[in-house]
Amino acid sequence: MTRIAWSAAEIHATKGRRPLAVLTAYDYPTAMALEHAGVDLILVGDTLAQVELGYPSTREATLEMMAHHVRAVRNGAMGTHVVADLPLDTYRTPEEAVASARALRDAGADSVKLEGPCLDEAAAIVADGIPVMGHVGLQPQTATVYRRQGTTRDEAERIAAEARALDEAGCYAIVIEAVPPALGARITGEVGCPTIGIAAGTDTDGQVLVSTDLVGQLPFAPSFVTPRANVFEIVTGAAREFVAEVQGVRAEAPGIGPASRMPQT
Repeated sequence: MTRIAWSAAEIHATKGRRPLAVLTAYDYPTAMALEHAGVDLILVGDTLAQVELGYPSTREATLEMMAHHVRAVRNGAMGTHVVADLPLDTYRTPEEAVASARALRDAGADSVKLEGPCLDEAAAIVADGIPVMGHVGLQPQTATVYRRQGTTRDEAERIAAEARALDEAGCYAIVIEAVPPALGARITGEVGCPTIGIAAGTDTDGQVLVSTDLVGQLPFAPSFVTPRANVFEIVTGAAREFVAEVQGVRAEAPGIGPASRMPQT
């Protein structure tokens, strides 16, 4: 049976009915694996700047990078809803937000995500026919310090108000990042759309993780993640075996050494 990707409206309708499992992907094989695993949504996050391209933060992601990776993920997961991050400085005005959202939609995204209380921008994208996911709490694109948000009463009130406003602006779902569990639960109860938590407790309508962290693709992971595999060690081990095999063969063939290279094809 061919899998059909959920629409934003269908995702919105899961509120209070079933939890949403969301993982990131940035490439074709990972997207294919996640679709086979049955994830509800795949997020092409601007985290690709860090975990795929080696930059120090998400701020280095560009619209061109995002579109490139969205195409790869779409090719690998034709039957799963793909949401793509709008990177920093691509939604500073409603007009710019719409143009950027169209670029990601044309690359294959079903919806886009933006960070913070960008209400006019979110509403403009929705009015253009492209679904929008909101994002409150820790906002990596603009944060100067990565720390838990909403730990004071004023902060908690502000974050909750931002979530309610994004809900009213037409967001079909909202990510809540790095807030106390009580605040994650409160926001979930106050908005009509599903909430998707990351380091925000378990009382949200869904959970999202960076797949790179989930499978241990790097030799380090955030403290709130328990890797389910150790892909870094698996790849290292396989490569080490390959190196030993190749070098063993070369040791038996006089005249072939590190300075001798075969023609490249």
